[in-house]
Amino acid sequence: MRIPLDNTNAVPLYRQIENYLRQNILSGSLAAETRLPATRELAQELGVSRITVNNAYAELESDGLIYTLEGSGTYVAPQLALPSPLVDDTAVTYPLWQQELTTDGVADPELRGVVRPSPTPHPHPIAFTGVGDPRQFPLDDFFKSLKQVIHEEGIAALAYGDMSGGYSPLRETVAHVLASQGIQANPANVLITSGSQQALALVCQVLLKSGDVILVEKPTYNFALELFRSLQLKIVGVPVDERGMQVEMLEALLQQHHPRLIYTIPNFQNPSGVCLSGARRRQLAALAGRYNVPLLEDDFAGDLRYDGRSLPAIKALSPPGQVIYIGTFSKMLMPGLRIGFLVAEGPVFSRLVTTKRVHDLATSALMQRALERYVTVGRYQAHLRRSCRLYRQRRDAMLAAIQLYLPAEVQVTPPHGGLFIWLRLPENKSSVELLARARAEGVDFAPGTRFFPDFAEGQPYLRLNFATQTPEAIDEGIRRLAIAWQRLGDGQRLGDGR
Repeated sequence: MRIPLDNTNAVPLYRQIENYLRQNILSGSLAAETRLPATRELAQELGVSRITVNNAYAELESDGLIYTLEGSGTYVAPQLALPSPLVDDTAVTYPLWQQELTTDGVADPELRGVVRPSPTPHPHPIAFTGVGDPRQFPLDDFFKSLKQVIHEEGIAALAYGDMSGGYSPLRETVAHVLASQGIQANPANVLITSGSQQALALVCQVLLKSGDVILVEKPTYNFALELFRSLQLKIVGVPVDERGMQVEMLEALLQQHHPRLIYTIPNFQNPSGVCLSGARRRQLAALAGRYNVPLLEDDFAGDLRYDGRSLPAIKALSPPGQVIYIGTFSKMLMPGLRIGFLVAEGPVFSRLVTTKRVHDLATSALMQRALERYVTVGRYQAHLRRSCRLYRQRRDAMLAAIQLYLPAEVQVTPPHGGLFIWLRLPENKSSVELLARARAEGVDFAPGTRFFPDFAEGQPYLRLNFATQTPEAIDEGIRRLAIAWQRLGDGQRLGDGR
């Protein structure tokens, strides 16, 4: 046990030991029933006399913080629950370099405390947040692949793995999957990443510097916005309608702002759920080439289509090297899998590989091998088909519940795929204020403020994830949301429908 002692301090050594242990016991760092070192052992480790440690233990034992069992040792005693934290974090004086750090411009109003957790949590909360339904994740099938890899490959599966792009068989598998979607990708141009979020971060770190302009859809993926803000990029938004990014507005913005990157989610956009039309995809690809701006295409849920026909990826419509394409297996399988990928050609690919290597060396070799085994035996495709059937039912259940419980002035555009339904409230209503009342009713959602460069623009919007709950829970959750809406002051009677 490394207890910092200061021989020049006027505080006796036994008291320094006592104070250190007391603080760690009361803060919970030393949990109840933790066995403390024997007095002789601790004295030798700290270079003090045994009586010094005995005195420290005696003070703690007299206050009921530790107890001794004859022949067994000294243990931390269970503590009574305290009504408030022992340490007031706001009262701590941090070093100057810490005081210079702020979160201004990073957290939205909700995270700044406008919405606080309910003091009496609902006993049966329903969350329309997250990604997919964890109860549907293919745990057993994936575990079989994991066991097979460990049994057959042994220690090789536990090494760092390939640092030049990822596990080669998995890169080949990704290329084959993309080919079935109309995207021609050489495995040598595939980089395996720790989730699509890392792919997004790597691209920004290679191509952008502080102060550069990035064009994004408005609204867009909230964690992308947080990344862009953390890199101190200038974010310029392009509005979205029912056909995706309004590319007709793009050329004027390109001429005005001279962006260094365009970021788009063309399929089942997060959070709006809309798809970029075929004509706009071609126009976007042409403008990016004409103005020499790299385009980052994020296809996080393109496989989850329930209606309509598939549209070509922007990468398939562009010359090599113009578009960087990123995807992920995590959202379709298990978020904790943290395996994504990017496809890029030209010198930028080598820069991306190098940047990844200096950040985390390599993505888990074991997970890459298990995933490659899982995908190649057809389990991934079977899981994807099951998910599409299940999530289509849940989408329809949520649309029906919205129709039944929420007033007609709440606007919704039914998505053809993906995970989300995007609602627009009347202009004078705030999703952040609604969220406070919704949580009191036991239902959670993502307020629109998270998804806009300008928080205020997101006030009338909210995002609901229909994939995480059963149809029965969806109906109950939307009913609760209607109660919260009523308490916001709308005045609509429940069950009126439309």
